[in-house]
Amino acid sequence: QVQLVESGGGLAQAGGSLRLSCAASGRTFSRYTVGWFRQAPGKEREFVAAISWSRGSTGYADSVKGRFTISTDNANNTMYLQMNSLKPEDTAVYYCAADQFGWRVGTTKYSYAYWGQGTQVTVSS
Repeated sequence: QVQLVESGGGLAQAGGSLRLSCAASGRTFSRYTVGWFRQAPGKEREFVAAISWSRGSTGYADSVKGRFTISTDNANNTMYLQMNSLKPEDTAVYYCAADQFGWRVGTTKYSYAYWGQGTQVTVSS
């Protein structure tokens, strides 16, 4: 049973930073791709960033390139999303997700079979 648990969400001011964590358990994730998605009220869930755990290949949405960084901690089976220069439009529930096909870096939600419960990020102007 794959379990993903997010933490680190909260309230930040525009221009500030937050770091999200996603603790993974139930599998050895060295062959997985893991990613972050977000969903704002009334909007579709959208891709934010992803990383192939073993290859290190990454992908980012254009809206977060240069501001967000995805990384993994292999020893602790944890992945992170460092979010800098936050904007009010970054406000959303952020979800971590895992794809067992680690050879790809999927940018759609359909590539990911496993999901966390989500953590709220609110950015005030």
